[in-house]
Amino acid sequence: MTVSTIANAKPKAKQGAGAYRIPAFDFTKGTLVLFMVVWHWLNYFYGTQGDIYKYLRFLTPSFIFITGFLISYVHFSKYGVGSSTLSKRLFLRGVKLLGVFVALNLLVSLLVPESFLKDLVSGRSIVADLDAIFFTARLSGDGVGKVAAFGILVPISYVLMLAALLSLACRFFKYTFHVVCVALIFCLIVVGQKGIQSANLELVTVGLLGIVFGYVREDQLQKLVSRPWVILTAYCIYLVAITIWDVSLYVQMVGAVLTSALIYLVGAQTERPGRLREHLLLLGRYSLFGYISQIAILQLLHASLRHVDRNYAILGASFVAAVALTMVSVIAVDRWRARSKTIDGIYRAVFA
Repeated sequence: MTVSTIANAKPKAKQGAGAYRIPAFDFTKGTLVLFMVVWHWLNYFYGTQGDIYKYLRFLTPSFIFITGFLISYVHFSKYGVGSSTLSKRLFLRGVKLLGVFVALNLLVSLLVPESFLKDLVSGRSIVADLDAIFFTARLSGDGVGKVAAFGILVPISYVLMLAALLSLACRFFKYTFHVVCVALIFCLIVVGQKGIQSANLELVTVGLLGIVFGYVREDQLQKLVSRPWVILTAYCIYLVAITIWDVSLYVQMVGAVLTSALIYLVGAQTERPGRLREHLLLLGRYSLFGYISQIAILQLLHASLRHVDRNYAILGASFVAAVALTMVSVIAVDRWRARSKTIDGIYRAVFA
């Protein structure tokens, strides 16, 4: 692959008035959302146990990792490290996502039996539930039989808010993110030895790891893309490792980095336009909305097929419907935003 070819995959492409995006990163996020549809579909229609899940555990860490990576690689380049404008924007977005998480779970609580809100109304102690939601993160993707749904929004909001604060600290010490990331990894080792586990703390650490990786220079990233065999070899070693051994936290961190890099590599080297690529790019631009909508869609599909004999034809149809309806929801929002300033304003108020 020539340097000019790599460069063509890297520039920021205009997507709407005043907005510039990097297609390869949108491709990466869109692909991760598509894999999330697979993960949640398996949860609903296959079960929550099975060896297949060890090959999909990269999903949530990868999503958090790419979120952190884009903070430093894109936003720090645009606003500068330590920018008060960026810090305010990141912190506000984190707060809004936390608010979206709470609002969605309150909505689920009104519709789903044995939900968090019904437990609260019944007078049951909620201290353990609050701990499970905001610290240990015993969360589900569907909200059924668990404490809360849409769990990925919590660590993403934490990463955004923490990045906002640490960005200001970078005015005085430029390696703030590096030091805090190492400190969090050390903290995970200590609490892990004491038998304490916090999925949110783990994911926030992955997010900060993404921010640290995001300091990579453009020429270094292009050099990596020009040597795909390095990523492919490392990824094959990772697959062998998770096949033989259990998927520990640190293996998941490696998997998040390698999987994100591999998907980015495919997105950067795929220059020919096509329907699938266009759909993945659009899904990447609406990654958080796509994540939320696919859970709602799968809940509806699961409820509608609850009493139907699930043969292979039904299972296949449910999966195709989940992917198609998720994509349709994203296309609809994109078109509605273009046609209505009100809808565009609502979307920006919630997700921007």
